[in-house]
Amino acid sequence: MKNKIIIPVCLLAALFIGACGGGGNQQSSETEKTSTAPADNSTYDPTRGEGKFDANNFTVGALDAALAEKGSTIANTKCFSCHKTTDEKLVGPGWKGVTERRAPHWLMNFITNPDPMIDKDPEVQAQLELCLVRMPNQNLTEDEAKSIVEFMRKNDGAK
Repeated sequence: MKNKIIIPVCLLAALFIGACGGGGNQQSSETEKTSTAPADNSTYDPTRGEGKFDANNFTVGALDAALAEKGSTIANTKCFSCHKTTDEKLVGPGWKGVTERRAPHWLMNFITNPDPMIDKDPEVQAQLELCLVRMPNQNLTEDEAKSIVEFMRKNDGAK
C-alpha cells in the first residue's frame, strides 16, 4: 500500500523539479535583446519609421474592401490576442484612430519590422512603458501587412 503512494509522489516530485528547469543565471533571448546598448536615434525619422517603406513606395488610395477583409482574418489570428479595434488597451494599444495618427508607410514598417522601431522610436518606447510588453515580430509577409493596414483604415472609417 505504501509503495502505491510513494511511487506516484516521487514521480510528481521529479516532474515538478524537471518543469522548473535548471537555468541558473541564464537570460531569455527577449531579455538579451532589451539589455543591449541603446540604439543610435540620430538618424531615425519618427514620421517614417525604420524599414523599407516610405511615402514614395507605399501609398494608399480608395479602400479595398476585399483586402481589408483579408486583413481582418489575419488580425483575428495574429493581432487580436493583444489589440482591440476600439481605443481600449488590451495588452497592446487599441487600434481606433491609428491610421489618423500614423502614416500608412510607418504602419507597414512597424508591422513588418517592429524590433528596431521599438528600440528607436520615442513614442513607441513611451507606449511600451504603458503596455509593458514588446510587440512580437509576427513575420508577416508584405501582402499580409498591407491587408492589415487596409483593415486598420476600414476600422477608422476610410472609404
